[in-house]
Amino acid sequence: MTDVKHHISDDFLIGYAAGSLPAAFDLVVATHVSLSDDARARLQAFDAVGGCILDEMAVADLAEDSLAKTLSRINDSAAPETASYAKQSKDGDAVFPAPLRDMIGGDLNAVKWRPIGMGCKQAIISEGKDATARLLFIPAGQAMPRHSHRGTEMTLVLQGAYRDETDRFGRGDIEIGDESMNHTPVAEAGEDCICLIATDARLKFEGLLPRIAQTFLRI
Repeated sequence: MTDVKHHISDDFLIGYAAGSLPAAFDLVVATHVSLSDDARARLQAFDAVGGCILDEMAVADLAEDSLAKTLSRINDSAAPETASYAKQSKDGDAVFPAPLRDMIGGDLNAVKWRPIGMGCKQAIISEGKDATARLLFIPAGQAMPRHSHRGTEMTLVLQGAYRDETDRFGRGDIEIGDESMNHTPVAEAGEDCICLIATDARLKFEGLLPRIAQTFLRI
């Protein structure tokens, strides 16, 4: 199992268990949980508590078409399955854990990258009105433009590692950025860094060129 040092908070796990997170954040949480024994154990506890609450709730009458509408919403949803966090990758060479592979239909070779400058690449894999999920490739030793946030940015490392003003983040580690964070992530030397990122608002870049490119890159 991956040696995870930076875990997801209980608030996000509870939101995932309750089904109240945007699909993009669901994907990041599910992928992180598949790499973290700690996060998986906490999530299973929250699932158990939620089941007990449902058992104690009063029974309500349902409309005749409730089942059909529910099944239709499930079929139309692009979010990863709630139970997918329990899937463990049995392929030691896989970069992507099972929830992410299920979402994109394969491992690293299935990603359709788009260059964004400085040797970096991205692939947007889930985009909705409330949040966007993307894969980001950063060459070893490369720094990303300094930026802050207009909302929440959830970053999960899948390969390599990066450092910023707060700490070092390796495979399985997750970092949550908000309006108070201003940082410059730098990929460590030796191995290219690949991250899965979910955002619910555009980033705030300090440099002129990143701000000009931002509209075209949808970052």
